[in-house]
Amino acid sequence: MTSLASGFARSQRWLREHPLALDGSLAVTVLICMVIGSFAEPYGKHGPEFGARTPELRSVLLIAVVSAALVLRRSRPMCVLLFTGLLSVIELIVGDPAAPVVMSAVIALYTVGSRTDRPTTWRVGLLAMTVLTGTAMFFGSTPWYTQENLGIFAWTGMAAAAGDAVRSRRAFVDAIRERAERAERTREEEARRRVAEERLRIARDLHDVVAHHIALVNVQAGVAAHVMDRRPDQAKEALAHVREASRSALNELRATVGLLRQSGDPEAPTEPAPGLDVLDALVTTFRQAGLPVEVARADDGARPPSAVDLAAYRIIQEALTNVQKHAGREATAEVSVIRVGATLEVTVLDNGKAPELCPAGCEEVHPGGPPPGAGAHPEPGGGGHGLLGMRERVTALGGRLSAGPRYGGGFRVQAILPLTVRTGENR
Repeated sequence: MTSLASGFARSQRWLREHPLALDGSLAVTVLICMVIGSFAEPYGKHGPEFGARTPELRSVLLIAVVSAALVLRRSRPMCVLLFTGLLSVIELIVGDPAAPVVMSAVIALYTVGSRTDRPTTWRVGLLAMTVLTGTAMFFGSTPWYTQENLGIFAWTGMAAAAGDAVRSRRAFVDAIRERAERAERTREEEARRRVAEERLRIARDLHDVVAHHIALVNVQAGVAAHVMDRRPDQAKEALAHVREASRSALNELRATVGLLRQSGDPEAPTEPAPGLDVLDALVTTFRQAGLPVEVARADDGARPPSAVDLAAYRIIQEALTNVQKHAGREATAEVSVIRVGATLEVTVLDNGKAPELCPAGCEEVHPGGPPPGAGAHPEPGGGGHGLLGMRERVTALGGRLSAGPRYGGGFRVQAILPLTVRTGENR
């Protein structure tokens, strides 16, 4: 049964790919049917009798010509209908009795209905039905009320209706297939977009974690190397800070990379994302690394939305990391977190040397994106992604970021974050 179904499917596929072969087979089948029908006498003593008459040569020629015309029914449906209808009218007028040439016109009318629109189908169908039935009734050799004439009326009407039904079903199936393909494309595009957003978010978090902790490790390792011989106690303390910073980096990296685990993987991370609640701990790590940091908060102690909380923490972390790396040994930093109406203002200032980048002097980033020609970050050499990550976080929340050298020396980073984020999460 399976092999029979597969063979039928292959045959159907082949005929769909070679429509001319299908139309040729149909033409031969119609030719055989019309030839056989031309030998039948419809008015015998006991009803229709087969073999009681022989068709005329004219009728045979008309049958052959209209059958050959059906081969072109798909490419030129209207022309084929007009041609077969005209020859059918001729046969109905001069035939005694007429050969079933009208069968070809019925096939052609069905083709017109299946390949055109509904108004055209009904207009052409009514015209063909009227002309063929009226010719058979008023010019045929039999009385107008015979069943053959009524049969022409019925067959032409059914051909037009069947063609319109096939066209409607084909259009319905095509519409369903198109909607399914469009939905599949939309699903794939949405999946790709979500994957890209997740990759960007993870890359941003990895950068923040690695840049912060590795900068601290680098500073403390340099201190340890410098005082190793003269002050071993201080070197030991610096190495302890290195160990603590590296352990924190590993923990945060493990938590971030854990987001890539499958749903069934064990030991999935359960720690919440860092926020302003742990700001004191973050500042302590910088103080231990030798960077004096002052913190001023006027946010009423209220916890902002999680996305804003994480963005504020990461902005402060990255800004202080840049101060640690680029501002010099004598630099100090000030951090302020202030709530102003429906926004949270996060500012990081330092009094160190200004970075070599950002020749325009400053940069302001709005939700629509950075201004043309603005620098991507304030880090020397243009190789980092710190300010770029800040910009992406702030832009995603609909806030505003400005960063640039301060008058008199130092650098200033300020982010204004809305307390009602775009995702609908609010305070």
